[in-house]
Formats: sequence, structure tokens, C-alpha cells
Amino acid sequence: MKYTEDHEWLRPEGDLVVVGITEHASEQLGDVVFVELPDTGKAVSAGDEICVIESVKAASDIRAPLDGEIVEVNQDIADNPGLVNEDPTGRAWFFKMKLSDPSKLDGLMDEAAYKDLIG
Repeated sequence: MKYTEDHEWLRPEGDLVVVGITEHASEQLGDVVFVELPDTGKAVSAGDEICVIESVKAASDIRAPLDGEIVEVNQDIADNPGLVNEDPTGRAWFFKMKLSDPSKLDGLMDEAAYKDLIG
């Protein structure tokens, strides 16, 4: 898996990449009560705000980690936002995307670098 400074994880899956938030981010948010997912087929650029997460503490945006197209969303977390707290790096993925340039994954952090970031 790869990680962003915005506490997202990316897991390559064939020619797609699955994106979610890290356990650290889920813990910082507290109990998640609402998730708004992007539309499938939407072209996004790195840094675009594409999801909204609301918790008992705050509302946060999920930004596109890289350029690409949203090809699938996880309706389970929209129907049951608590999954984000229960299994943030498993069943609670947010979306799958087809990257414009898959080699850009190489520029993201590995697990050791991410652990250094969160201390």
C-alpha cells in the first residue's frame, strides 16, 4: 500500500487503485456519522475535493490522491458510515479509480515513511 500526507491509503488492484483513509485518520475523526461519495465516471485531478466525511467531531474532505477517473464507490460506507471506524483499511474503502499515470504511485509514501509522518 501507498500513503498520502492527507492520511489516505492506496492499494493497487489490477489496473485500478482502491482508496480509503488510514486508521490514524479514522481515530482522529472520531465516530463517523455521514459519508458523501463521488459520482462514478468523474474525472479528478490530484487535490480535488471528492468526498465528505462527517463525524461527531468535525467534517473533513477527502481529496483525490492522484489524477484519474472514479470507477466505483463503496455504497456500504454511505449506508453504514460506522464502518470507517470499524475497518478503515479493509471493508471501509471509499472509491476505486483508474489512474491517468500509474507510475505516480511510486512518488507516494510507503508504510515506513507514513509511520514516520504520524510519529
